[in-house]
Amino acid sequence: MERTFCMIKPDGVQRGLVGEIISRFERAGLKLVGLKMVHPTREMVKSHYPSTDSWLTIVGEKTLNSYAELGLDPKTHLGTTSALEIGKIVKGWLMDFISSGPVICMVWEGNHAIQNVRRLVGNTLPISANPGTIRGDFACDSPDLANEKCRPIRNLIHASGDSEEARYEITLWFKEEELYIYQRADESIILG
Repeated sequence: MERTFCMIKPDGVQRGLVGEIISRFERAGLKLVGLKMVHPTREMVKSHYPSTDSWLTIVGEKTLNSYAELGLDPKTHLGTTSALEIGKIVKGWLMDFISSGPVICMVWEGNHAIQNVRRLVGNTLPISANPGTIRGDFACDSPDLANEKCRPIRNLIHASGDSEEARYEITLWFKEEELYIYQRADESIILG
């Protein structure tokens, strides 16, 4: 049993997909143990996303790959070809976007919760997300449109990538007393 953090981003809230997203996790046997609506500040979002050179460089490399696949020149559009500098630009876009409106913060618990939530959410690039996943069914954004508009990809939801990230994000967004312990009526059936 493990816990993971999820955030329905402003685009998911604005599109009225909160109930649909929650029901998908519940139907998969995950247990909601923390839930709240927050309008995060830029500083809160800055704390949420890493500021390490390695993370920023990975983000920048993904963006550079998108530009290469589209045959576009990042220098013309972003003013640089440095993966680190592009990562900083993208993090700024993320801070602007996530702080632009209310989000739904959730903590889910279950067997392999991190892996199962990420499976249900789908690929971070909606264009690559499989049908049946949240992003595959409801998100239609693409890297080329996002880069053209100087904003992050609108992919509805964030889900922790691993146990270390989940622990950090849960403690960032929730106080201990905001997390609940209870038994779902069907827990013995789901968990055997």
